[in-house]
Amino acid sequence: MTELSAQAIEDKLVAARTRLILDQPFLGALVLRLPLQVAQPAWCPTTGTDARKFYYNPAYIAELRPAELQFVLAHEALHCALGHFVRRQHRVKHRWDLACDYAINPILLDEGLKPPPGILMLKEYAGLTAEEIYPCIADNDHSETLDQHLYDKEDSSHQGSQDQQSNPLDQCPSESDPAKQQPNPSPSAESRQSSEPTSASSSQPNQTEFDPAANGGKPPPLSQQEAEDLGVQWQQRLAGAAQQAEQAGKLSGVMKRLVQELLRPRLPWRHLLAHYFTGLARDDYTYTRPSNRRGNPAIFPSLKSQQINAVIALDVSGSISDAELQECLAEINAIKGQVRARISLLACDADLVEGFPRVFEPWEELSLPPDLAGGGTTDFRPVFTWISQQDQAPDILVYFTDAAGFFPTLEPNYPVLWLVKGRKDVPWGMKIQLN
Repeated sequence: MTELSAQAIEDKLVAARTRLILDQPFLGALVLRLPLQVAQPAWCPTTGTDARKFYYNPAYIAELRPAELQFVLAHEALHCALGHFVRRQHRVKHRWDLACDYAINPILLDEGLKPPPGILMLKEYAGLTAEEIYPCIADNDHSETLDQHLYDKEDSSHQGSQDQQSNPLDQCPSESDPAKQQPNPSPSAESRQSSEPTSASSSQPNQTEFDPAANGGKPPPLSQQEAEDLGVQWQQRLAGAAQQAEQAGKLSGVMKRLVQELLRPRLPWRHLLAHYFTGLARDDYTYTRPSNRRGNPAIFPSLKSQQINAVIALDVSGSISDAELQECLAEINAIKGQVRARISLLACDADLVEGFPRVFEPWEELSLPPDLAGGGTTDFRPVFTWISQQDQAPDILVYFTDAAGFFPTLEPNYPVLWLVKGRKDVPWGMKIQLN
């Protein structure tokens, strides 16, 4: 074992942190938010974090190469910046810890950092979130994370036994929206970023100190309120670090997409869909002069309502289940009860399904035939071709799909709202992630 003094160990950590700031300013800015803290080997054989500090075993740090130490520092900072300490919810701690490491390590490897021996890494998990990886990890997986995740409480026996049975939404691969489980920063989070210190000397966040003599010096898990408060702080730090790195021209495409996804404002897809429809409901007052026969010369405002002409397209290629199609129609029927909308309903896989379009007036409820055909490949173009052949363009097209198919080359001149199940992106239009 390499023998280094306590000061030499700290100098080694500071040097690695400084190199990160120069080479990877985004990660370096996040690492600066974790003050360094020596830990006892009894509970910290390597490194760890409680979202407040970076804990380290001096003997382990002494054995790492400088490049490996940069990886370890960035690893702990990303646990915090990605909000892993507030996203666990019902999940078993050990499996959640594994999922978080499987999610982080490919990101750091893509950034060119050199990992120490013993990290968790599987190529099939690259690009997935911890929520998507979690259900793919077996209950009896006895793998161990290289670092200590000190922010969570251990499982009770009840939690472990209830995990998967009580949460059918955890499926592999998951189609859920991970960011739904993260606390959103307040609307002015980025504007307040400048109030947080950014220098190495002033990077200590406000935090609740623990008694080093209690529990063998191991920090206690975060309370729910502490986790929520730190979650907001870390999202502010994430936004500020990204802004600084982008201004320096050193924010990679991988990190930029990650930050945009994490900081994107989130609302349940049902609320967003209702928002778009009600925004199209052109209810307004008119001051048009009434008929002279009325007798009264005064002109009073009268409420006029214009009907919405909407097209709803359903991807029936087989990637969307019947239950999910019915859920989408139920939501649109609920919205139709609030706005006057004439709906043209289309079902499409490689082509329009026979028997469609089906037109529903504002007072009629949308429904599907019991023997709905489909199951072919996905091609979105027939829907847009059909619309182009109509006398009038719709006020909006809502397409319910997994976005895995052939898109038209040109964007149409009417709004398109994609309700997307899965991780695929769309070339244009507004995408609403189903969660």
